[in-house]
Amino acid sequence: MEGLRGLHHITAITSSAEKNYEFFTYVLGMRLVKKTVNQDDIQTYHLFFADDKGSPGTDMTFFDFPGIPKGSHGTDEIYRSSFRVPSDAALDYWLKRFDRLEVKHQGIQDLFGKKVLPFVDFDDQKYQLISDEHDSGVASGTPWQDGPIPLEYAITGLGPIHIRISDFERMKTILERVYSFKEVDKDDSLYLFEVGEGGNGARVIVEHNTLLPQARQGYGTVHHAAFRVADENELNKWVDWYSNINLPNSGLVDRFYFQSLYARVAPQILFELATDGPGFMGDEPYETLGENLALPPFLENQREQIEQKVRHIDTVRSTKTFEKEYE
Repeated sequence: MEGLRGLHHITAITSSAEKNYEFFTYVLGMRLVKKTVNQDDIQTYHLFFADDKGSPGTDMTFFDFPGIPKGSHGTDEIYRSSFRVPSDAALDYWLKRFDRLEVKHQGIQDLFGKKVLPFVDFDDQKYQLISDEHDSGVASGTPWQDGPIPLEYAITGLGPIHIRISDFERMKTILERVYSFKEVDKDDSLYLFEVGEGGNGARVIVEHNTLLPQARQGYGTVHHAAFRVADENELNKWVDWYSNINLPNSGLVDRFYFQSLYARVAPQILFELATDGPGFMGDEPYETLGENLALPPFLENQREQIEQKVRHIDTVRSTKTFEKEYE
């Protein structure tokens, strides 16, 4: 069985698909590569923001469950998502940009030898930018070529997820024995794990936290994190592995854009394994990715019903010209 290839995507919950689209497109300069619905709840949008081509390891995705309450942060949750930028100089650019656009942030900091810039969106969803300066390991993606961010500063993929956990030893055991992560660094209550080729695209930060109350999922929180496997053949080996170790799981799930396997590894912490392909380029032209409501073939016969349930969101960008915004 081949090991994990790093992060595949992170899925979070938003209070507003419209605001979410505006923030990721015009503030963060990530490309909407797929506008579809939650396949398990077809009245709910599922938006995928990624690099220029929707490469695995670059997707931040969102559900907008109707009527869901605001979540609360605490322990036992995937607390923060990271986005990779090319250099320390890129963080200086983003600091000025966030100040100009009034995005709340905590300033540039050091974390396990990397420069990071923590920030939040309108839902108090927690993110950070992380510099790829001197990074080695899993390669990052390609920035959105036609977006508003100068390419030398633009987001190129996902960095480490930050997990808060009350039972650290159990999480450490799961990461190491189930998924073959290795602990590579420690700083007070923070522990750094990496898998495969390592580097920013294959790391998990685990914070041992027994002081905070348990987090409550809702908008403004992460729903699950996914890690990369090569293909369906590899994913089936993971299904067998889960069975051998008696880890309850979903079995293989066909998401059309990739194949998936889900397992809950702690309270409110859901891990998905997802295949690198087929990807997002097969059902829409490159030039108009994410502009129309895309449905997998098994939902096409419900298109009329679905289009009546989900409100229209204008995501057309192919007719617009984005000037690169130097701060």
